[in-house]
Amino acid sequence: LPRAVHSSLAAHPCNLYALDSRPEIHRARQMAASLASASASLASVARRPAASPSARGRGRARAVVVRAQASPAAEAPPSDLYEVTLPKPLDVKFARGNDGGAYCVVVPPEAKYDAFEIGDKIMKVSASFGNEVWDASSYGQVIYAMKNRNGDIYLQMKRMNGDLSALEVNEKSSAFKSERGGGNYGSGTKEQQMNNYSKKKELEVQRLDMFDEGIALYNKDDFDNALIVFEEVAALEPKNFMSDNFETSTEIFKVAQYNIACCFSKQDQTANSLMALKRCMASGWTDYRKIRTDASLSNVQKTPAFKEMMDKFDEPLINQNAINFMKNMFGAKK
Repeated sequence: LPRAVHSSLAAHPCNLYALDSRPEIHRARQMAASLASASASLASVARRPAASPSARGRGRARAVVVRAQASPAAEAPPSDLYEVTLPKPLDVKFARGNDGGAYCVVVPPEAKYDAFEIGDKIMKVSASFGNEVWDASSYGQVIYAMKNRNGDIYLQMKRMNGDLSALEVNEKSSAFKSERGGGNYGSGTKEQQMNNYSKKKELEVQRLDMFDEGIALYNKDDFDNALIVFEEVAALEPKNFMSDNFETSTEIFKVAQYNIACCFSKQDQTANSLMALKRCMASGWTDYRKIRTDASLSNVQKTPAFKEMMDKFDEPLINQNAINFMKNMFGAKK
């Protein structure tokens, strides 16, 4: 995130961590909008005359990033669909695709996961409770359903046959590929660089808007939908991120994980809350006092696993093992 956003973290009145609405954030959003406009103008100038009108139209479309929503896909042939029912926890891993859907990215070498292939897309998922099956409309909704379900998880998958285009970070123009293949630097490369930079800035603003939506849902005690939005925010973390001070996670990712933990704690799902807190602290969160005292985490704070986890990340000033050792040395009664 830009430094203006990086420094805008503050405690929310409802004990949920939020990104405030100070003028710096508005300026960051305006800057991203201006960059997108400039990118579109430069792209139209740099694009080669040989490109067809339809190709030029597609280039402009790719320069704009909108909030990802899964569009109704044409029904796939039965041979492209398969079904699996698996017990929790799932070792197969999923990631957010460019269309907002959930795609398989890690397949463990176990027989029960033989049906999966990297790149396969989740089309349907069992609801968080009961026998209902939901359409997999977004990555956040899929992850929410999986985390909240108590029983086995049903998945209807679409076989993508090795097509990983939905997981590509940036689409590359034919002009860029041609120049890169020939070792040249020209208008195609400049256009690609501008498009990538513009998309990066648009994504930052998109995440802020989604984050604000999650905060609003939380304040209405709509923890289910807040969880879906915060999962989306976390899934939009840039790959291979590195800040000026060499941090490998953005501030908004840390705060999103913290807020996911708050939502799960409010729902008394302490195991999921602990998992989100671990991700939060592992990504660089160091406000341990906030975690220990925040009323939004009161349910998870009462669990024995919470103290054990916190002592690993934030060692207490007085070590209990040292106290027991001293008692034994001097024969103190227990």
